[in-house]
Amino acid sequence: MRKQKFNRLCWVLIPILFISLITYYKLQNATIFASEGEKTNFSQILAKDKENDSNNVRSVSVKPVSNDIMIYPGGQPIGVKLNTKGVLVVALSDLDNGNSKVASPAALAGIEIGDSIIKINGEIINNSEQISRVINSSDGGNITIEIERKGEKLTKTVKPVKSLPDNYYKVGLWVRDSTAGVGTLTFYDEKSGIFGALGHPITDIDTGTILSVNSGEIVSSSINSLRKGTRGNPGELRGIFVNEDLILGNINKNTECGIFGKSNTKLINKYNKPLPIAMQSEIKEGPAQILTTINGEEPSLYDVKIQKLLPQDSPGSKSMLICITDPILLEKTGGIVQGMSGSPIIQNGKIIGAVTHVLINKPDTGYGIYIEWMLKEASIF
Repeated sequence: MRKQKFNRLCWVLIPILFISLITYYKLQNATIFASEGEKTNFSQILAKDKENDSNNVRSVSVKPVSNDIMIYPGGQPIGVKLNTKGVLVVALSDLDNGNSKVASPAALAGIEIGDSIIKINGEIINNSEQISRVINSSDGGNITIEIERKGEKLTKTVKPVKSLPDNYYKVGLWVRDSTAGVGTLTFYDEKSGIFGALGHPITDIDTGTILSVNSGEIVSSSINSLRKGTRGNPGELRGIFVNEDLILGNINKNTECGIFGKSNTKLINKYNKPLPIAMQSEIKEGPAQILTTINGEEPSLYDVKIQKLLPQDSPGSKSMLICITDPILLEKTGGIVQGMSGSPIIQNGKIIGAVTHVLINKPDTGYGIYIEWMLKEASIF
């Protein structure tokens, strides 16, 4: 009898224990990258975990990375054009039907700022002009709008309202379908033709949403002016697109670690030799250089200091704290300025990361991302 009870108890407890172990390891396991043959020091990572949770014991796996990875450093300015997947909702507004203000039909249906409209009545939406046409052609009948919100697809039913004075049917949406600007190339891999830039995502200026990529391209750019950064007022590099018809490469990813794609030509500047890379465990606090362009189209090297290394076991654009020390760069720009994001950081002849952010109240100081995260997102390893 006791044996039968014990067996029944085991049948109940064993599946629960098994599921619990799987969940635990999914949450606890971490992967870090290390060069082949490197003796990896986990003390910084474990110290970070101890700060977060003194009772948390983690399992850390190491993925070896080939020592022969060689990539060309960027540093030259690029023009970036990005078309979103669907259209992005950036605002909701009431409508005037002639008698009174009518609340936004889209808002009433549950559509939110930051949603991407993918389809209307089954028709794939590619731009803002198309969305206006499809909604107006409804003649006031219910329409079905498919949206994407934080990776989840949802369907909403909306009833358009005729808006005066233009007599168009509308649903009270303001949308955006593209963006463009100037940034800095981080690297080019000649073997695969893959490039990476910016070191952080392109986000919508109004909503902060990371823009999903339908299509995008990079073209040549030239820095023609700059605004020097001061405390509380970030500086900015201003550039123009050069020869827009010549597409240097196509963008296929916009992630937390930057933009990535396939080049149509060799993206090589005057520093025309590839450099090895360094994993985060090889990087040291102290002197380094950034390769960036503050005038024209060709980059120059400027001195910086890595003030603090932040241990990371998952991708993030704030991996290290850096400070500009070069007197020429400080005099001309005040430090890190907008448009400089993506400038490669070089230490001891190796590419270790890229500039990503500036501290608004301390323009000579900002953040950089580890190059390993960008290469991981680019699927180079």
